[in-house]
Amino acid sequence: MNREVFDTLRAYLQEALRLHGDTQELADGDSLFLSGRLDSFSMMNLILFLETAFALTFSDLEFDVEKVDSLNAIAALVHAKS
Repeated sequence: MNREVFDTLRAYLQEALRLHGDTQELADGDSLFLSGRLDSFSMMNLILFLETAFALTFSDLEFDVEKVDSLNAIAALVHAKS
């Protein structure tokens, strides 16, 4: 995994959490959506970000929240689809 991609994802997620009122540390494997730290609106913003920043297309993926529920999972998804 490209470190720059991972750092970009981390920065985006930390800002999303901050805007959602969550100031806790973000570990690479922390649950974002299933834990309730982020909501469905945040998920849609994340998907739009991933489509724009990394040219991913979610319309052809079988979407499962677990694919975007942690920094590690999102990084693996970007890596697999790049």
